[in-house]
Formats: sequence, structure tokens, C-alpha cells
Amino acid sequence: MTDTTIRVATDVGGTFTDLVCFETDHSTGEARVITAKSDTIPPNFEKGVLNVLEKGGVDPSSVDFLAHGTTVVINALTERNGAKVGLITTQGFRDTLEIARGNRPDFFNLHYQKPKPFVPRYLRHELPGRISYKGEELKPLDLSCLPAIIQDFKREGVEAIAICFLHSYANTSHEKAALAEVQRLWPVVSVVSSHQITREWREYERTNTTVLSAYVQPASERYLSGLLAGLKEKGFRKSPYIMQSNCGVDSLESVSKIPITMVESGPASGVLGAAELGKLIGEANVLALDIGGTTAKCSLIENGEVKIKTDYSIERDSTSAGYPIMVPVVDLVEIGNGGGSIAWVDDFGKLHVGPRSAGAVPGPTAYGRGGTQATTTDANLWLGRINKDYFCGGEVIADMGAAKVAIEAVGQKLGVDADEAARGIIRIANNNMVNALKLVSVNRGYDPRDFTIVAFGGGGPMHAVALAAELGVRKVVVPAAAAVFSAWGMMMSDLRRDYFVTRLIDLKPGAAAVIDQAFAEAEEQTRAQFAAEGIEAGRIRFLRYGKFRYLNQEHTTEVLIAAGQIIDEQLAGIEASFHEAYQREYTYRLRASVEMVGIHLVASAEVSKPTMRNHASTGATAEDALKGYRNVDYALEGIHKAAIYDVGKLEPGMTFGGPAIVEDLGSTVLVHPGNQVHVDGYGNIYIHLVA
Repeated sequence: MTDTTIRVATDVGGTFTDLVCFETDHSTGEARVITAKSDTIPPNFEKGVLNVLEKGGVDPSSVDFLAHGTTVVINALTERNGAKVGLITTQGFRDTLEIARGNRPDFFNLHYQKPKPFVPRYLRHELPGRISYKGEELKPLDLSCLPAIIQDFKREGVEAIAICFLHSYANTSHEKAALAEVQRLWPVVSVVSSHQITREWREYERTNTTVLSAYVQPASERYLSGLLAGLKEKGFRKSPYIMQSNCGVDSLESVSKIPITMVESGPASGVLGAAELGKLIGEANVLALDIGGTTAKCSLIENGEVKIKTDYSIERDSTSAGYPIMVPVVDLVEIGNGGGSIAWVDDFGKLHVGPRSAGAVPGPTAYGRGGTQATTTDANLWLGRINKDYFCGGEVIADMGAAKVAIEAVGQKLGVDADEAARGIIRIANNNMVNALKLVSVNRGYDPRDFTIVAFGGGGPMHAVALAAELGVRKVVVPAAAAVFSAWGMMMSDLRRDYFVTRLIDLKPGAAAVIDQAFAEAEEQTRAQFAAEGIEAGRIRFLRYGKFRYLNQEHTTEVLIAAGQIIDEQLAGIEASFHEAYQREYTYRLRASVEMVGIHLVASAEVSKPTMRNHASTGATAEDALKGYRNVDYALEGIHKAAIYDVGKLEPGMTFGGPAIVEDLGSTVLVHPGNQVHVDGYGNIYIHLVA
């Protein structure tokens, strides 16, 4: 019997469910990689996971490690199919959700309405008791009216309860007491308390986060338990790890308690994968570009570090403030532009692409599943950028007749033919994606020309060169198995938890000891939590960050703090780092006192990962991978006869020039005229843009 280890990652997207499997034979050191894609099956997402395992020929009973990312949380929020939630809060703060914030994006709209709270007023109840912002008990908690509140919730059909008290970030005792009493009075109800999720200030954001976590908790528990049951039925012997929004994995049991932490688990894994790939190939500064069937996601990675933030929101746009979620989320921009994004013309004759998507069903019109509206994928097919005879790796016969009708319908509204309409769709989609990349780079003080684009997802490699040319980026890297790269990113994740604690500390003599104590307390708590789950203290690693601001400012800037005991002599260096980070993002610095607002502790424990090895070359040339030629419309650069290459026959060291196309089962790499290409030892494709 060979000594083999099988590691699997599955990623549920809006359109497809992806699989990556590494099967390592330790006796020979050889590794076999299996990839597969299958349709996502809402609302029974676990079926898509089981289907893609079967399609990839992976026997769950032989799997040693399984990581899983899912869209179930974000889907429940955006589609409003979560649980009926009741809120318990501090007396006098029943309307925090209603009051929300005074700032709004649509500032001059006199008819602006704030987003409707997820919990109506009649399901929001108060309890007497008060904690100060310093954590002092000003008024004891009175639980005498809690039984009546529970009875009211039962009568109203409440399925989940959220508890959030004023200043509980500073002292959790009242929330813990209320949580224990709710569980005693109503043992079967789903209940979550704010301190279990975050220890940061800002009452509205913290309350809304707790409510949204309660809103998705029953559905998430059903989904995760259904997934585990399905895997166990197929012979899986262990418990899967679940990808979180902070680029780390966590245990299924832990995530089930606070599922809001996986609100952006799929995009997070792709960004982490881009960062890890960058380290592997010596590209520390990366712009990650992930274009799937429904959305495009992009993130900036500086010096190999993924940026994590807690001011994340859903449904925020130019006319709505959206809903804040105060959990650690990878810093990314996500827009409704993917392969399935629908092209449409407004009443003023202006062409738009997205944000509405055809999804997996009916999908783009070329799928032949009843879709009638032109999408980005249809336009790419029409222009020859996607091979109609190798659509979805040859698994789908492209319905070009339906695509023609849909694109012509767009063209008629614009007064142009189908070719020009298709070019317009591509150009508008590219423009939307360029703007998203600028949001994570130019708008934050970074020059895109200092970065390399790592493009993945089904559509990333097709659009990346056009976006790079617009931004002045000179190099694009397309990872091996780009279509399922987010799943590969999960393979590279560690067990990770982020802890944010609000502590107001002036940077003056004596502050170092207070800051050091805050980190020490958080680290001790973290070790206890990991120990309870059987994770040895020796496996745990810590990263310390401080959140700083100029005195009396509203928002903070995060700074890395060196490991070890903090002493007063380090404060000047910490303050200098803050000034530098602040100036980079806002273009100026102030001569003002600096205040620490809180700590951010990253605790991680390494999870076994596959070892990446260089592939051997047989000495073949690029000519051996050539499939043929076809005319391709490059939208801005005209129609060119492009060489078509089979990605499965590309080998390390191969080089060729554009115009060219590299075809894979799940993605198409579009190489523009004048580009130079080479393949590295890992099978990654480098595209160099000539100035």
C-alpha cells in the first residue's frame, strides 16, 4: 500500500462549485492534481459539493483534509431568506438599528430612506442595566422581565435571538448573563451575543453585526450539518475546515456558532491564494483579480500581506448606505460583473453590463437553457475570444443562434450591428473592472504600475491584459488551474482567528505597559480557546496590530507592532509608522497627538499544506502545444489571427507571443497582440505587456 495524503478544497460560487484535490504519494514524492467544476445548486448547496467530488472522481472516504468555502451566508443576506430575529438590547437603545448613521451616499436626495432594519421594532426588546465605556457597571442587569420577552418571541415565531448591550465590548458580564438565561429559558433557540463576534466599539455597527449573524445562523447550521452528514454518508471520516472571510480556515463547530465570519469566504480564499502564489514566484506586490460567473473581485496585496478590515458592508452603493458587518473581512472590492452579467440599454440609450446576472440557471443565452438576455460570456463567444466548439471544455454545445438574437437585440437599441454591440459589452465590462481595481489601488495611494496582476476565475485570464494595459501594469500572471484557483487558496490557509478589542490609550510615557497588557490578555484568552479545541500552544503564532488615529479623528489606520514586550522606547517608532501609513492613504500628515483606539490580534495555527514542486520539461516547444488558429476580435485592437494553445500541453520554459489564446477546461487566457508569454516551472503563465 502506498503512503498517500489526499487534500481537497471545494468552493461554492454563485454559478459553479469548484474542486481542487492534491493526492501526494510520499513514497515517491509525486503529486497528482485533480480539478473539477459543477453547477451550484441553490438552495441545496451541499448537493453541488457532493456532485463535484463525484465528478472529480474523489472518494470522500480517502480524504485526509477538506476545506470548504461557501456563499450560503451572503446569499441568505442578499436574498432575505434568513431567520426571523428578535433583538435584546440595553434599555433606551431599542432604536439603534433604526437611527443607524447620519452619513449617507445619496447626500442631496431629499427623499432618501435609510435601509430597512433586519429586525422590526416590535421584535426589539430592552433590559435594564448599564455598563460605561470604561467597563464599569453603572446599573446592575435586571433579568426579571426576560421570561416575558421570551414568551413574546415565541408567540411571534422568532427563530433566532441577538443580544447586544451598550459598551459590552469593554465588559462582557451583562451579555454573558443574559445569554446564559436565554439558553436556560429556551434551550432550542439559536442565540448569539455581540461579544462572541466582536469587541470593538460603535453600537450601531456592532448591533447590526449581531443581528445579521443571528439572521443567518439557523440556515448556516442546517447547511453545515447537511454538508457534514452528506460527507459522512459518503465515508468522510473527519470534520471539514470552513473558509472564513479573514483568509483563514476554522473548525466547522466554531463557525457554526458565529457563521457571519464566512460572509466572504469564497473571495477571501482567492485573495489568499494570490498572496501565497506571489510569495512562491517572488512577486510580493500583487493585484488579485478574480472574475467568476456572477461577480468580479479585486484586492491589493502589499509585501505579501493580505489586508484585513472590519468596516465591511453589504448592499452599499451610490444610493444606499447598506448594512455594516463588523467582522474581519479581506479588504476587497466586489462588483456585479462576471461571465453571466447581463447587458442592457437604459432609457437614454446608454449601454450597461451588470450588476444583474443570469447565474447558473438559465445562464448565458449560449448555454441553451432558456436565457434570452445577452451576457459578457455571449459577447466573448461572438467575438471568437471563447471557442464555441470547446465551450465549457466541450461539455456544452454553444447555442450561437440564441447568442446572436440576444446580442442583436442589444445592438438594435444602440443602433449598431451585433459585432459592434458585442465589442461594446466587452469594453463596458472592462471599464467597470478597471474602476474596481482603481478603488483598491489608486484611490488608496498606490500606483498600479508597481504591482503584478494575478488573474484567476473563469473570466479573469480573459480580461486581465486589457485591464493591465489601461492601468499601466506590465505583467499578468495566470495561475495553473486558474478556473478553480480560489479552491487552491483554501489549501494554503491556516487556522486563523482575528481578535479586535477597543482600548483608548494616549501614546505617552507609560502607555507601552498598558498596550502590552492588552495584547497579553487577548493572547491568554486565545490560547485557552485553542486549548479547549485540542490545539497545542506550540502551534499558535501571533501577529500584533494597533489601530491608531490622530486625537479626536473618527477613523483609524492600522500599524504592525513587533512581537515581544512593548517598551516606551518603541512608541516613537510606532507613531512614525502610523504617520507614514496615514500619509500614504490620505496624502498628508498632521502635527497632532496620536491615540491608540484598539488592538488587532491575529492568532493562527498551521494546517498541513501541499508542497508545490516544479514540473519537469520534456524538451517540447510551444509548437507542440499549438491546436490551430482562428480569428479573434480584440475589441479595441481589431480582428487578428490568433494562435490557439492547449494548456494541458504547455511545459515549463515554453515561450510564445501574441495574438494568442490558451484554452483550458474552465478558463480562456487571452494574449493580446504584442504580448510575450512564458510558462514557469509550476505551470503558471506569465504575460508581459510591451510598452
